[in-house]
Amino acid sequence: MWCVADLDEEYIARMEDVLAIYEKPLSERAPVVCIDEKPVVLHADIRPALPMRPGRVARPDCEYQRCGTANAFCGVEPKAGQHFTKVTPDRSSPQFADYLLEIAEHYPEADTIHLVLDNLSSHTRKALAERFGEKSGGWLWDRFTIHYTPKHGSWLNQAEIEISLFSRQCLGQRRIADLPRLAREARAWNRRTNRRRVKINWRFDRRKARRKFHYKHITIRSEN
Repeated sequence: MWCVADLDEEYIARMEDVLAIYEKPLSERAPVVCIDEKPVVLHADIRPALPMRPGRVARPDCEYQRCGTANAFCGVEPKAGQHFTKVTPDRSSPQFADYLLEIAEHYPEADTIHLVLDNLSSHTRKALAERFGEKSGGWLWDRFTIHYTPKHGSWLNQAEIEISLFSRQCLGQRRIADLPRLAREARAWNRRTNRRRVKINWRFDRRKARRKFHYKHITIRSEN
């Protein structure tokens, strides 16, 4: 259940922009990639778990030790089933810039990469310019066509679904104590998910949005 903010003109314009991109057919020349970040709390066991025995799974002790936090970038090209998962110490601007570089390198032949993301302060051209320099950073930023979700509209970002998949299938209820292990687990999950070409079947389009929220069609204003 998502709580949708009041729909003003800006909210509707950004929603229509994102939904219009989702309605486009799969294209190698203009892929659509959705990205978001997830904080991960690191935990270590203090006492050994009760071992498995016939008819019973292993049982971890309820006591644990907090070992700090990490960040997981979660990205997906929904219609192609291409996933981009990367674990970093934090979600700072340099980490975001490096992550975008890796995504851009995956599509060397694309005319543009449609990028859906939220309004976090690091999600800007400035982050890339500070990391790679004005010329190189600007060139990298221009590889993308940016589509920001509305404020309080993160439900429109399919990366939210990707985060849910990663949380359930990779992290689960396990305790992971350190960054290197978390990174190994994330890479393994990413490889497995890419081999399976797990796609997202997004069904909410502009027609349904207009019917659901009772507004008329407006002109889309793209931001870059």
